[in-house]
Amino acid sequence: MESIRTYLERKHEELRLLNDCLRKPLDMARPRSVDDLVRSKFQITAALRAEHELSGWKATETAWSQTADAASGPFAFSYDYQRADLTVRGPPFYELDGGSASTVIYTASGMAAISAVLLASAQILEKADILVLPGSYGETLELIQGFIPQLRIEALKLPLGEAFAAANSPRILLLDSCSFAGAFEAALRCDGSGLDLLVFDTTCFAGRSGRIRRVLRWARRCNIPLVLVRSHNKLDSLGAEYGRLGSVVFVQGNEQQRAGGADLTRLASETRNAVRLLGGAALPAHFPPFAGSAAYWTLTKKRVAAILRNGRSAARYFAATLPTLSAELHFAHGLYVTLRGKRPLDEAAARQAAEDMSCELRRQGFPIRHAGSFGFDFAATEWFHDATTDQYSVRVAVADLPTELWNELAAAIARWWQAHQGADGE
Repeated sequence: MESIRTYLERKHEELRLLNDCLRKPLDMARPRSVDDLVRSKFQITAALRAEHELSGWKATETAWSQTADAASGPFAFSYDYQRADLTVRGPPFYELDGGSASTVIYTASGMAAISAVLLASAQILEKADILVLPGSYGETLELIQGFIPQLRIEALKLPLGEAFAAANSPRILLLDSCSFAGAFEAALRCDGSGLDLLVFDTTCFAGRSGRIRRVLRWARRCNIPLVLVRSHNKLDSLGAEYGRLGSVVFVQGNEQQRAGGADLTRLASETRNAVRLLGGAALPAHFPPFAGSAAYWTLTKKRVAAILRNGRSAARYFAATLPTLSAELHFAHGLYVTLRGKRPLDEAAARQAAEDMSCELRRQGFPIRHAGSFGFDFAATEWFHDATTDQYSVRVAVADLPTELWNELAAAIARWWQAHQGADGE
């Protein structure tokens, strides 16, 4: 259990890490509340972005100046026109073991990363089945259905059985960190040697998560070509959403690739080409200058651990107090839960419920907002669409808050939801 005093001290360390990246650090008082903290954190990150633009004015889209020295903290960049050939030198966002070599391509967002990979995979595997687990990210499935007809979605159900067995057509597994916990665990217990490619969206796992290492070991054991895709403005920016940034990492961990599997060297080349043609290259200004240091990893580890503790607590509480109004409480990542209404919700109704609940509880003094994404220092609510069931709910993103305050907020959410969406609600 983390006290408010210990929490605010930890948050002061986060602010100091960010502030020390400024050439002229801001005069920041120690935070006395969550609102103080959030305000200060967003002020500092805004100042960092502004300072980057002012100091890097020669690093333009056209690369007109040969004396431009584009950098952001520990990251250094070189590129020509419109960053189509962007080269990045800097600390990794993952902790890969010594036996794995990798090629990294950075993109303008997580969706730009996975779009480029999937479009590129259709170039080298032609017609293929793409296997998706329950809870997989809806926009990824929307992308495949709308723009990549070469990939046929096969929605998997538990038990998985022989779902990963070899077939007549190539098979790609989309392993998503926002899948349901049971499905994610079941996948790693299967024999994946019949798969031709594994695309692992790690967005909801911390960069040094043990679950990422488990997937790396599983892919190596089953000899599956592996690609990691990620959105970095969730867990890699200390809750401030520093900028839209994505990446694709091609993991070369197997000494010998089985016949029929995807050629990662060619896939990387095709992905880089897709990034160029789609205009999806990363912006140097969006690389967080505070990333990579020992202090950064220590604070990130503590942040994510606090969110996960609060997430487990909320799941238990909602299961006990809202048994019929809980949609899904056990995602693989543990970063959010979803709540349903007594009557089915559509997108508009779910959006309005998220807005109404957040506004009312915020007026009561709780750190909660109607906002997309997750990994904040405040609870965030938003409508949620389960693409595999076509059902709508409200997502409650767990906050990095001291234990007692989070428990009070979870209880307030349950009371509000029961009153407005429960048996007696309208």
